[in-house]
Amino acid sequence: MTDTNRRALLGLSAGLAAGIAADAFAQSATRGDAPTEGAPARAAPDAKYRVPFAVIGMDHNHIFGITDAVVRGGGVLTTFYATDPKQIAMFRKRYGDVPLARSVDEILDNRAIKLVCSAAIPALRAPLGIRVMRAGKDYLSDKAAVTTLQQLAEVRRTIKETGRKFAIMYSERLEVPAAVMAGQLVHDGAIGRVIQTINLAPHRLSAPSRPDWFWDPARNGGILTDVGSHQADQFVYLTGSKRAKVLASQTGNFGNPQHPKFEDFGDMMLQGDGGTGYVRVDWFTPDGLSTWGDGRLFILGTEGYIELRKYVDIAGRPGGNHLFIADRKGMRYLDCSKVPLPFGPQFITDIVERTSVAQDQDGALLAAELVLTAEAHATRATEFRAQK
Repeated sequence: MTDTNRRALLGLSAGLAAGIAADAFAQSATRGDAPTEGAPARAAPDAKYRVPFAVIGMDHNHIFGITDAVVRGGGVLTTFYATDPKQIAMFRKRYGDVPLARSVDEILDNRAIKLVCSAAIPALRAPLGIRVMRAGKDYLSDKAAVTTLQQLAEVRRTIKETGRKFAIMYSERLEVPAAVMAGQLVHDGAIGRVIQTINLAPHRLSAPSRPDWFWDPARNGGILTDVGSHQADQFVYLTGSKRAKVLASQTGNFGNPQHPKFEDFGDMMLQGDGGTGYVRVDWFTPDGLSTWGDGRLFILGTEGYIELRKYVDIAGRPGGNHLFIADRKGMRYLDCSKVPLPFGPQFITDIVERTSVAQDQDGALLAAELVLTAEAHATRATEFRAQK
């Protein structure tokens, strides 16, 4: 283990002990982007196995969606680790009186636990995952799961040495019904061979609720690494690319001068052996929009195209998960709100049977490599503007 990752692991333990970002965690869960209300997930009828799992690191509310997905798949929530009373109370409000571990080591030393899930501070996710894999367990991280190319190299090395899984919850594809349907249509050849994907991914800033690490690219990886990881994953998956590179990328801070290191805008052009892609991400969702972001995905094929309006159809149909397709047969609309989400059952089955149906390991890490490279070589869009 490198000195960088060793220091990061120490930081993880210290951060958890201090309850890093607990207030932000509590506030963000009230914005409607985390399933803290209503009944928690139950194992899906098609879940083949029951696999004990644990949660470590709850610095982002995505931990609720991750936990629910694993439970749907047949995961049995056995224990979790946190020290902040607010985090503990919110987790137990949804999942009941789950046993609280006394330390990270207590979970890693428990041979009955086969999987660890985490939504720790982004810079700490890969070091934790490396430690989990070396303890003989599989790992499922929130995105961005890796924040430096050095971390990525060590993750790949540890996967090879241990044979364990380092999975990444790219929820904008895996947990969005419209995206699941789009993937099925593409892989069934509905629009021919994919030529290009275009992803537009605006997010609402909700600045008062954000913790300190949110504003620091050294801790969250920057906008392309953090938010853009979803879009890189969709590009890799939908084009079927096994090799890919970044053609150009840029980032900027257009609206948050009080946080000079923060990036509120970014885009990148990608080229793979299966197609091309363009990604734009930003933190400029207007207050008047009914949801946190008007995420759009356009998929161009040789015989047609697909558009997704994932979360809202402005002045159109209510709700989300709208899919529009035009092909050789005509034009049609699909309401995808009832499309099943297969990731959870597939992932738990993969853990038991050592298959890779839910997520291709190489593809997941290729997406991570693309955003890390794009972030590392991005030009600063606002610098040229400032020269006027």
